[in-house]
Amino acid sequence: MTARLPRPADFAPPPDAETRARWLEADRAVRPERLARLRRRLTSAGLDAYVGVRPEHIRYLTGFALAAGEEKAAGHSGQFLVGAEEVIVLADSRYEIQARREAPEARIEPVGYDLPARWPALLASLGAKRVAVEAGFVSHAAWQRLAAAAPEVELVPVEGWVEEDRATKEPAEIERIRAACAVADRALAALLPEIRPGVTERELALRLEWLVRTGGAEALAFDVACLAGPEAALPHGSPGERPVRSGEVLLFDFGAQVGGYRSDMTRTLFVGDPPERDLAIFQLVACAQAAALEAVEVAVGRAAAGETLPSGRAIDAAARQVIEAAGHGPRFGHGTGHGIGLATHEEPRISRHATDAPLPSPTVFSVEPGVYLEGETGVRIEDLVLLDGAAGRVERLTRFPSEALVVGG
Repeated sequence: MTARLPRPADFAPPPDAETRARWLEADRAVRPERLARLRRRLTSAGLDAYVGVRPEHIRYLTGFALAAGEEKAAGHSGQFLVGAEEVIVLADSRYEIQARREAPEARIEPVGYDLPARWPALLASLGAKRVAVEAGFVSHAAWQRLAAAAPEVELVPVEGWVEEDRATKEPAEIERIRAACAVADRALAALLPEIRPGVTERELALRLEWLVRTGGAEALAFDVACLAGPEAALPHGSPGERPVRSGEVLLFDFGAQVGGYRSDMTRTLFVGDPPERDLAIFQLVACAQAAALEAVEVAVGRAAAGETLPSGRAIDAAARQVIEAAGHGPRFGHGTGHGIGLATHEEPRISRHATDAPLPSPTVFSVEPGVYLEGETGVRIEDLVLLDGAAGRVERLTRFPSEALVVGG
């Protein structure tokens, strides 16, 4: 058990305006190379243009940023085309000023909700006859409408092109993830004195959201999960009116967004003295996480001597073996981790279903094993980790203590 509870002052302060401006300038500086990588893929595949619809991709490649969930009401605004010489950003009257400001190197086209009507002219302006489309994010109906609007143009499904590039993080990207981690660390530390028996999950979740948003984040990375007692057995549960009770666990899963980049952490706290069963599960999960982190550190050390980095599947196996050996394998159903950046879940995957390909470098991913006993309790510990094979470095970006903490006793 940790004797002293963490305090907000233990963690780095939020970034100032000068730092945020420097991050934007860093994005502008690297954007030409990001586009060049995509264009090299197009040339290699014999394609003329790329059509993107994911908000993360338009921010990564052009600088234009939609707020979280805004794409649901934006029509085609925020979608884009990359040709051999030009980038087109679609933006109706609601977004035109913003698009000109944030994507000054792109041609802004005022397309609203009727992209098929403009589709032939847009492709003709790029000289595009074979076009890559983000197939995993375009509906079948939308695909058919675009195909019918320009039947002489071949639409070619592609997946994972930009996602693969985004998995390798640039220095300014890592800075923002680290800053988002610090915002989350401070927010949870500030919340600790307010945790007591009787307060509800929903009240604590709302309070934590407020602390994140007022502590340097422009948004949450995702909705706060605050789960007490047996509700902690729901890996992706939502906070309700259940009150916190002494002698039970209290699980928080949340993250901050800073400069467009996200953090993700999970802490399982004990309200009052923990029962032996819950403490044993906590220690098991902590050992599983430690095994995964040790596997990463050993592999990075070997990479410095010329060996390849491990796969996400290998790191998952290191954590999973610990839990399976204790007889709780069926109670750890999700993956050990996931990449993070402009999206909360991105490449690389750290799971049984990951490929055997070596992890990218530098990259950032979560390590979050868990054990869930239905109707009884649940424990998960999640930290973000920076892996930099060339530098021989593994760094835990989440600084909030991962040891067992007793609160509200």
